[in-house]
Amino acid sequence: MTDPSLTHPGRRWLKRILLALALLVALAAAALFAGDQLAQRKMQRKIDIPARGVAFRDDAAAIERGRYLFASRGCVDCHGAQGGGKVFLDDGKGMRIAGPNISPGPGSVVAGYTPADWERSIRHGVNPLGRPLMVMPSEDYNRFTDDDLAALVAHLRHMPPASGGGPVVDLSLPVRAFYGFGLMQDAAAKIDHGRPPEPPVPEGLSLKHGAYVANMCLGCHGEKLNGGKIPGGPPDWPAAANLTPGEGTAMTRYADAAAFQQLFRSGTRPDGTPVRVMPFGSLREMSDIDVQALYLFLKSLPPSPHG
Repeated sequence: MTDPSLTHPGRRWLKRILLALALLVALAAAALFAGDQLAQRKMQRKIDIPARGVAFRDDAAAIERGRYLFASRGCVDCHGAQGGGKVFLDDGKGMRIAGPNISPGPGSVVAGYTPADWERSIRHGVNPLGRPLMVMPSEDYNRFTDDDLAALVAHLRHMPPASGGGPVVDLSLPVRAFYGFGLMQDAAAKIDHGRPPEPPVPEGLSLKHGAYVANMCLGCHGEKLNGGKIPGGPPDWPAAANLTPGEGTAMTRYADAAAFQQLFRSGTRPDGTPVRVMPFGSLREMSDIDVQALYLFLKSLPPSPHG
């Protein structure tokens, strides 16, 4: 005789729900595994960059310009003020990322770099072996002029030696799967590797100079500088602000260049609230001319919807 409890409609539906949940868990596990395998392949892919390199410079003017770029363009936030490396993300949940030692000291990852190696790494996000440099924001540096690239390299080659090691890129399994399926990209996948270097730009309060400075904002705020979810950022990071003019955008907070400059110096908005995620360790080192030219350029952009 059949047990009535096994044929009761409620029992049958419960069995179906449990079976569906088990199937969803299995599918999710399979997707995570497949994404992780794809991620490993992407991290090891070979990218052929026929870099020509920029000749080494050792003059005082280049070294000083390079020191300024290193301090103000985000390098210190990942590599530390002395260039020896720095942990800049550790969420305690499996995500831990540290920039490597790029000084001339013990454990440096750039020892023996040729001019072409420096160009591949900085402009293209690719190491000397042709592998992608994970987390390196080369999309922000891809448009450096040859003079600025040479200056930055000059500073790195002449900075005091610091001890450190290689990069740390520990990504959680879901993040690796996102990367594997193309929902996140490394810098080397975002860059137009055939783009020529930016032509020399005279420093001054001009739209051209402001546009050149704004290249450092592309990685987080996007090609149109209209913000949105930060590519590769942890889930708890807020969306990048919309830097174009228009009602409801971040730029409405700053009535003039002086107010905008105060943000860079203090890390807080005019109403006193702090801005999260922005690399103010570097931004506060930007010169008055750079910040004011950037403000001038941002205010000239056509309004664009957020993200």
